[in-house]
Amino acid sequence: MKQIRIPSFLHDVFGEGQSMASILAILLFGGCLTTVLYLQFPELTDSLPPWRSALALLLMFDIFSGCVANFTASTNNFYAARKTNRIVFISIHFHIVLVALLLNTDIWYSIWVWAYTIAGAFIVNALLGKHSQRLIAGLLLSIGLGWVPLLPNLQPYMLITCLLFMLKVLFSFAVDHYAKESNDAGAKA
Repeated sequence: MKQIRIPSFLHDVFGEGQSMASILAILLFGGCLTTVLYLQFPELTDSLPPWRSALALLLMFDIFSGCVANFTASTNNFYAARKTNRIVFISIHFHIVLVALLLNTDIWYSIWVWAYTIAGAFIVNALLGKHSQRLIAGLLLSIGLGWVPLLPNLQPYMLITCLLFMLKVLFSFAVDHYAKESNDAGAKA
């Protein structure tokens, strides 16, 4: 597939080159899911000032789109070549807490999800190049996917956003999906 050169100010989102199909998939997934949640749960933005609603929906769009973007070779390889950028990316992902604050809902749950996700992402990132990275990332993601739905009275739109935030940062981003792995001691098959 023909690669489209991505402008440098968008490298952190799409990497240096993406196919048009990948860009469309990223934007459609983020846009469609954000729209569906907005239409399915009108209470999501009830009685909020328009700026808060718009900003919360924009951050949700970013979370959802990032799930897909971080799985692409272009975005993955952009960050694989920039170790400092990886650390910064993980560190600045406070989106889930901002969404909860803007929507004035599930704030403490979002703080727990954020803390778990970021701690897990740093663990997974520390395993770059190791055979065990995907296993540990999958285990940590599975633990999160198992306990977050058990949180009482979590709004369905926040449940979806929390789960996809974990997928985006803990697995989609923190794992180097296209790298050649080194063998951990004793990990030879």
